[in-house]
Amino acid sequence: MSTPDTTTPDINTLEKGQEIGSREVRLSRADLLRYAAASGDHNPIHWNERFAREVGLDGVIAHGMLTMGLAVDLATDWVGDPGRVVDYQARFTKPVPVPDAEAGPPDTPTATLLISGKVGAVDVGAATARVDLTVSLEGAKVLAKSQVSVRL
Repeated sequence: MSTPDTTTPDINTLEKGQEIGSREVRLSRADLLRYAAASGDHNPIHWNERFAREVGLDGVIAHGMLTMGLAVDLATDWVGDPGRVVDYQARFTKPVPVPDAEAGPPDTPTATLLISGKVGAVDVGAATARVDLTVSLEGAKVLAKSQVSVRL
């Protein structure tokens, strides 16, 4: 007999508007370099200040997929298994600037994302829930319509 997964929320007790949690994620230039190495996305807007400015940005910005990945972690931690995610979508509304640290090593954080989530919809018959994520930097949303569907 298998042991029930006690970390997975019970769909029968979920309500629209219920908070699933929140967190702060701090980013440094070193984080961007590590993500570039792992993802293969070596676009210089994510590591070269001069190039980023030449193409019209205010400076180096975080990878969009890094931002989405950091956001969805809140939902996967809540549901207890990333394999329960059946759909995830978001719209990028603002870049996430990651300035160079004025002092200290390159892994000194210079940008802080605020991520929170609420249950947006529950479908007991399909055993799914939609989690609506709010992702902001300095009070401005950087992702819109960030929604994660999970199977419970």
